[in-house]
Amino acid sequence: MRIVSICPSNTELAAYLGLEDQLVGVDDYSDWPQSITTLPRLGPDLSIDMDKLEALQPDLVLASLSVPGMEKNIKELVQRDIPHVVYNPQSLDDIASDLIDLGKRTGREEYANHVVSLYQSMISDYKSIALQVEKQTLYWEWWPKPVFTPGRTNWLTEISSLSGGENAFMDKEEASIQTDWEDVYNRNPDHICLAWVGIQTNKVKPELLLKRPDWPELPAVAENRVHVLPEPLYCRPSPRLLLGLKKLAAILHPEHFPADDGVDPLLQQA
Repeated sequence: MRIVSICPSNTELAAYLGLEDQLVGVDDYSDWPQSITTLPRLGPDLSIDMDKLEALQPDLVLASLSVPGMEKNIKELVQRDIPHVVYNPQSLDDIASDLIDLGKRTGREEYANHVVSLYQSMISDYKSIALQVEKQTLYWEWWPKPVFTPGRTNWLTEISSLSGGENAFMDKEEASIQTDWEDVYNRNPDHICLAWVGIQTNKVKPELLLKRPDWPELPAVAENRVHVLPEPLYCRPSPRLLLGLKKLAAILHPEHFPADDGVDPLLQQA
């Protein structure tokens, strides 16, 4: 098949099913795995060059609604009668379902079932350990100004729980919450996790937290429980979230969870 992916999480889904050699084009932000870096680029995920995409004559386009504004890509695909599937996972279970669906569409159903079995096994293992630890509240910062953070209906609420934590904004139903520094301060989270969307880790500046009103007094700031985390492992709904889980759990509860060795458990055993 000739497959095109127009968002990073879908490119990663394809890679976990061993479909890299069938990808013929990707969006500008897809950066994993390394083997896709030489593929034709079709523009940012919110501004896909549909003429260029159509010229690739794809058998299947992996589209997404995970970011507001992607709707126009779907409209164009429909108007041009280009074969496509739309994924919009909000949970870890949704990601597993998308893997199975993509496996069925590409003749990789048996392999997809195997990958999902490994995926669910790791989730189960971490869930069991998390039951034994004292929960710590986590404030996730997706964007600093205006402040955006995930609410309850988001995979990061699950990742928080599996790592022995609790999303400080899980009382808000929405997937994404716009709030302010005062609200975060009043919630007094045990840990602050900075994963700014689209920003490389080395460009994130935790020292800016000290300039926010009253924030130097927050115990999480004063006691250096501020963690700059790699955005690709937390802000994309793909199986790579489990790498983020491994990293975060080892930070929060090193005495209970396995050390973060950076090894992807799904690729290691696939």
